[in-house]
Amino acid sequence: MRPLQTEIINALHVAPSIDPETEIRRSIDFLKAYLKKNTFLKTYVLGISGGQDSTLAGKMTQMAIAEMREETGDDAYKFIAVRLPYGDQADESDAMDAIKFMNADVVDRVDIKPATDAMVTALEANDLTIHDFNKGNIKARQRMIVQYGIAGELHGAVVGTDHAAEAVTGFYTKYGDGGADIVPLYRLDKRQGRAMLEVLQAPEHLYKKVPTADLEDDRPALPDEVALGVHYDDIDDYLEGKDIETSAAEKIESWYLKTAHKRHAAISVYDDFWK
Repeated sequence: MRPLQTEIINALHVAPSIDPETEIRRSIDFLKAYLKKNTFLKTYVLGISGGQDSTLAGKMTQMAIAEMREETGDDAYKFIAVRLPYGDQADESDAMDAIKFMNADVVDRVDIKPATDAMVTALEANDLTIHDFNKGNIKARQRMIVQYGIAGELHGAVVGTDHAAEAVTGFYTKYGDGGADIVPLYRLDKRQGRAMLEVLQAPEHLYKKVPTADLEDDRPALPDEVALGVHYDDIDDYLEGKDIETSAAEKIESWYLKTAHKRHAAISVYDDFWK
């Protein structure tokens, strides 16, 4: 195993193999424990895209909330699934299939296009040109503003979908989808999450869907693997301690090193990891 590979696996807490049912139970219990510890919280809020990660996180969150209601008799516990399209989105049907599968208590819908476009217009009034990639990150941050807006009114916490295969590459927007209160998928790679959805009997087209951030107007539905330059199977193998082609390993490690700032709190004068 490569030296940095061992460091990464330990940092992200990835197991070489999992029992899907055990990990489902572990995540549900984790979500419940957070509510029991923070008794002022009554809701979980999660943006639903219709992809693997939000489908898995949403399903387990709904299961945790349902158990909390049953155990406490408190009907105030709710799971709020939020659709956050930028205008009309091609994968709307997948998102609604995911929400139906998880049987969400509440479904909210907020179109982020007006707010995103207004922000771009305001920025460009300062002689700036907001490029499409940058606008994509603004979209991601607008979506997180919505989720925290809902959570703030309803005594809630925001659920994130960050997992090991995403964390190792830094493939998320800082203070966008990278911002959340609780991350029940942390420690899992892509194939492990897929195995859990199979056990939960999710619709196949949701967990076999090509992963995409779908943030750029110029390149809609750009596959993650194209943007990253490495396949998720290679990332998963790497995180599970297996040997992969040197070129793929070097690509993964390059992403890990240059996105270290995303996995770290704001840098202070006492930090030296970035030097």
